[in-house]
Amino acid sequence: MSATYPKSVPSFRSRIGRDAHSGFPAVPHRYRLHLSPSCPSSLRIAVTHSLLGLRDVLPVTLLPAVPDASDGGYLALRPLYEASSHLYPGPALAPVLSDDWTGRIVSTHATDIVQDLTRRFGASGPRLYPHGADARIEEVGRLCERGINAAAQRAGQYGPDVAARDVALTALLRGLGTLERQLASADYLLGEDLTAADVQVWVTLVQLDTVHRWHLDAAAVYRITDHPRLWSYARRLAAHPAFGPHLDLDGIARRHHAHCRGQEAAGAAVRIVDWARCAPSTDAANGTGAAVKTIGS
Repeated sequence: MSATYPKSVPSFRSRIGRDAHSGFPAVPHRYRLHLSPSCPSSLRIAVTHSLLGLRDVLPVTLLPAVPDASDGGYLALRPLYEASSHLYPGPALAPVLSDDWTGRIVSTHATDIVQDLTRRFGASGPRLYPHGADARIEEVGRLCERGINAAAQRAGQYGPDVAARDVALTALLRGLGTLERQLASADYLLGEDLTAADVQVWVTLVQLDTVHRWHLDAAAVYRITDHPRLWSYARRLAAHPAFGPHLDLDGIARRHHAHCRGQEAAGAAVRIVDWARCAPSTDAANGTGAAVKTIGS
């Protein structure tokens, strides 16, 4: 089956507020992101951070691709978790938005973090949450999580239940077909402008090709590739300086193999996108990339 990772119940879900009356006002240089781009939630936040040009406003600490604590978390994040919740019992997972002034966690919830970066710090960047588009962006998010990620994982589960895998593959192809149709008349999912929905879909497609594909049979992967507009869109976004430079293909592979206990299937040999060829170099992200501090390797 596809890799499974420790799941973070979003126990830290404070929000960045509009003004000083909120617990966490939107003050430049106060907050920090702790990200591991091999993790899809962290990759989504990293791309958003770059699109909004927040390099000089909100710094980023990059964590190793593979968590280094025995419980599946990060040793470097343990002090933050324990400062935020006394004797915190779970793994210290990324992503984290922390408050440098208090040394505590603001949020570990990816969607909240993306929204707060956009609405509280991203006034000069693209409108990733256009007025009136929240419901459509949430609908795309549900499609990514349930119709693609969860379905792909079920479709790649090893075992005798062929019928269950077929049902999951049908759901996965239905989800991809929905996205393919949405791209028939516009460059992006919600129209002619890039939004938060595009960021989430792109990360989902990266995960489908670099992780889930390894546990699908070749016939299933060929059916997945039969969505030309969708994969052309994925390549186009990978070439964008706010997207491609954040791809850590080696890190994704190492993280996957560190956690995966399933069997590799024939689909592993059928690459969908040559991500390394599509993505610009990290140097191409100057001006949009994050000012980073790196922990470990």
